[in-house]
This record gives sequence, structure tokens and C-alpha cells, in this order.
Amino acid sequence: MKTRVLVVDPDEAAAAVLAERLGRNGYEVDRAADGQAALSAWERADLVLLDLELPDVDALEVCAQIRARSATPVITLAAGDTELERVLSLQSGADDCLIKPYGYRELVARMRAVMRRLTTPNSVSALSHGALRIDPRGRQVQVGDRVVHVTRKEFDLLYLLVLLPQTVVSRRDLMAKVWADEWSVSSRTVDTHISTLRRKLGPGDWIVTVRGVGYRLGSGGTASRSEDAGR
Repeated sequence: MKTRVLVVDPDEAAAAVLAERLGRNGYEVDRAADGQAALSAWERADLVLLDLELPDVDALEVCAQIRARSATPVITLAAGDTELERVLSLQSGADDCLIKPYGYRELVARMRAVMRRLTTPNSVSALSHGALRIDPRGRQVQVGDRVVHVTRKEFDLLYLLVLLPQTVVSRRDLMAKVWADEWSVSSRTVDTHISTLRRKLGPGDWIVTVRGVGYRLGSGGTASRSEDAGR
């Protein structure tokens, strides 16, 4: 089955060229020229390529609305190579952010990486760690009987830590495995996601900071959330 891609770009000529090239390479492509059209069409797509310069709706809001309703992968396309644009995209729920002008092969490689991350957990059964339960198929997190609503990136971070319960995972490894490209994300982005996850999981040391190294899964008790790396 062909992967269905929604190209959201107000530049009709550029969108037409990209759509034609993706079509030649086996993708099924729809196009939207603005945010309202994107919000009407994204549910038919397996992946969304979202230009950040839309004429009507803030593209980050479009991204956030898609993420609030589904796990459909979103790759944003930014005109300026600034950390702020990348961070805001990721915080809005984007799976990746590509800076224009970009190479077509890099775009396809990132699309494939995002789709791999989407499908990989589906064959794995639910994981439990104390009162914490993670269902990869439904991408659902529970603490006891309470459902914890997490974003796609928050789920991927927590899932990785639960898969490696005895391992301290470095920030660089988290960036590489969750965002696929450790050079496009700052360590502060990881820290921000971890901080939000801790707040959503509630009381207890579910995620422990190992100073100077990274993070590991905690016991869920009430111990400190930070420890000396040499301990």
C-alpha cells in the first residue's frame, strides 16, 4: 500500500514539483495551500509535510491540532535555520523539522525514519513497571487506573526508558533515537520533554536524572529525581 503524504505549502510551484517527485517515487500525494485546507485534509494522510509559512493559520497551531487528535507524523519545513523554529515545531508535536532549502534524498530519509518510529512499537506487547503501564499499540500510558495523556515525543521518550529499565540513557542517545537526528535538537529540548513527562506522571521518581550523563527509569517511589552519576 502506498504511503499517503499531504504536502501543505502555499507556494504552488514548489508544492507541485515536490508532489510530482514524490509521486514518481511511489507516494500518493495530496496538496493543501493553507492551514484551513490542511486541517480538512490531514486525516486522509499517513504523513504530513507542513510548511511553516502559511497565509491564514499559524502552522504551529495546525501541527498542534493534528497532534492533539492523532499520532499522524508531521514534518515541518522551516525557511530559517534557527533553533527557535525547530524547538517550537517539536514542542507543537512535530516529529521532525527540516530547514529549507533541503535535499530531496534527505527529506525522503527523514520521512522513512519517522514512519519507522511510528510502526516499530506496534508489534510489542504492553510494558509494566510498578504502577506504570505502557501500551505501544494504543500509545497509551497509565499510572495505576489513571490515563496519562502524553504527546508522541513524550511517549517515545518514556517508552525508550521503560525498554531499558536498568540503563542510564544519555541525552545524545535520546535525541538520536527519538528525534532520529541528534544534531537537529538541543539537549534543552530533551530536558523540557522530560520535565513535562514528570509532571504528567505525578508524584514519584519515575524518571531519574543522572548528572552529566542523562536519564534512567526510576522506581516510582518518592526518592530524589536527581543523583550523582558516580553513585
